Amino acid sequence: MGSGTRSDAGPLAIDFEASCLPWHGRSYPIEVGIADEEGAARSWLIRPAPDWEGWTWTEEAEALHGLTRERLRDEGQPVTLVASQLSEAIGGRSLIADSELDSYWMRTLMAAAGFSQTFAIEHIVNLIGQLDLRDEDVRTCIELVDRQALPRHRAAADARWLAALIGALRRSAGDLRFL
Repeated sequence: MGSGTRSDAGPLAIDFEASCLPWHGRSYPIEVGIADEEGAARSWLIRPAPDWEGWTWTEEAEALHGLTRERLRDEGQPVTLVASQLSEAIGGRSLIADSELDSYWMRTLMAAAGFSQTFAIEHIVNLIGQLDLRDEDVRTCIELVDRQALPRHRAAADARWLAALIGALRRSAGDLRFL
């Protein structure tokens, strides 16, 4: 993943970790990760933008992802750097997420960085529909990926899990359009 990526190189899975879920209050992204079907992954800890001061942080979210505000302050990258490096790493490839909320957090990140461009993120359900898979096929693919015992609840790990699922779904459907 990097400046040498091409738009026909296949989709990237994307995942965000956040300060909370939006129904708990004003939510902001704290980590973003991307992964490809080959298992290559990259993530960025996001130092909260000054504009996000006073937005909601929940203990439930912190318990899930294990990231603290102090760690983000100390190790997180500025939103402009994350947005720039993320844009370069995407390199024109399509993005797939397993939550509609990832689009919200992408827009929030890009707006805080002052980027007018954002990226369209397709939901995994759309890919499943395009591949015309039966529910049974989808369940089988999820079980296959879950057996890999990939870690979860951090952005790169969740993106890697989703990328593995995308690959399993495409193989199940015999879809080679993105290769």
